[in-house]
Amino acid sequence: MQTVLFTSTIFGPIHSRRLGTSLGVNLMPADGKVCSFDCLYCEAGFNAQGPGTKGIPPRSEVARLLEDKLAEMRNDNLQLDVITFSGNGEPTLHPDFNGVVDDVLLLRNKYYPEAKVSVLSNATRLQSTSVVEALRKVDNNILKLDSALDETVKIIDRPVSPGYRVADVIEGMKQFDGQCIVQTMMLRGKHNGVTIDNTTDCEIEALINACKEIAPREVMLYSIDRKTPAEHLEKVQRDELEKIAQRFINAGLKVQVS
Repeated sequence: MQTVLFTSTIFGPIHSRRLGTSLGVNLMPADGKVCSFDCLYCEAGFNAQGPGTKGIPPRSEVARLLEDKLAEMRNDNLQLDVITFSGNGEPTLHPDFNGVVDDVLLLRNKYYPEAKVSVLSNATRLQSTSVVEALRKVDNNILKLDSALDETVKIIDRPVSPGYRVADVIEGMKQFDGQCIVQTMMLRGKHNGVTIDNTTDCEIEALINACKEIAPREVMLYSIDRKTPAEHLEKVQRDELEKIAQRFINAGLKVQVS
């Protein structure tokens, strides 16, 4: 079984297709998965592997480990484009996410003031005032929306909460008044006999309409790049992504394809 991708709280730096040279911050356990989604394509595996035994790292430990790494990188004259909240689950589930963001911003300013701070979130915690406040502070508030149709999200992303509704997520994203980036994984295939395809005309039209309502700074379209826990998923090739992107551009949206 495919298991957690990151075995430490601070990882990298790695090269991100979308963000450049990135130092990762994993706010979930280093030996388990904790997430409010259970995506078929998640590089960290399915939630069924469990939360592990190490637990969620406390705020003070995150700050200490990050400062150690940033000081080491600065001493070695290494480049850093971005510090990215990612890892073995949904970062905004950390009980002190807002405080951790404050610490990361202070350390960024101290060691790499030119670097950006990004959060990769599945947008399931936008009902939390504290989470929204934290996301407003970062440079790249990247929010997942793999489909604007509830049934498709339930198939691809498999929200843990039975009350998940795309309409609620869209309303949550609108709080940022354009200071967010919508990220969409484009894919097709089958899982447990169910056909998956969020590249159809119906899907694209619904997603464009949702993005026009959200009015994000940018839309990121990408596809599978690594092994996925669900085995029968297909990557959407770049030329097709470019064609899909053009439909967003024609609707007045800024798009990045990677």
